[in-house]
Amino acid sequence: MKRKEGISLTAVLAILLVGVALTAGAGFTMKATDQAEFCGSCHLMYEAVRTHQQSVHSQLDCNECHTPDPFIPKMTFKTYAGMKDMYKNTLGNVYDVIHATDSTKEVVNDNCTRCHTMTTLNVETVKPHCTDCHRQVPHLRTLPIAQRRVADE
Repeated sequence: MKRKEGISLTAVLAILLVGVALTAGAGFTMKATDQAEFCGSCHLMYEAVRTHQQSVHSQLDCNECHTPDPFIPKMTFKTYAGMKDMYKNTLGNVYDVIHATDSTKEVVNDNCTRCHTMTTLNVETVKPHCTDCHRQVPHLRTLPIAQRRVADE
């Protein structure tokens, strides 16, 4: 008797199971790394998390504002930013004050306008980014690291 060629049912099920596990793992990891507790675990981010918790946006997760909205761009953006920050903070010079790059300003601005669509319809845009005028809204005033409280205080 000749055996059929092709992928066996066991192989298909194994591939599906691995796919489901990877998808669930990626989703769990994305959600866990969106939380303020995760972001605040780095001394550099402590002040940003502390001021965010005192703001009108305190109910939002960090990455609701700081990463693109669709899942794939969000995952790519978070992976790149996380690797860059880890490299910079372990092998490079630690930032004194965090400054947004042009790409992060665009992401934050897109997220501001996504949530505040009705407001932006009634406001004439004076500056290119929402945070050019509303910088203090999500994080209050930021301090240089030398003047910040450390994470375990």
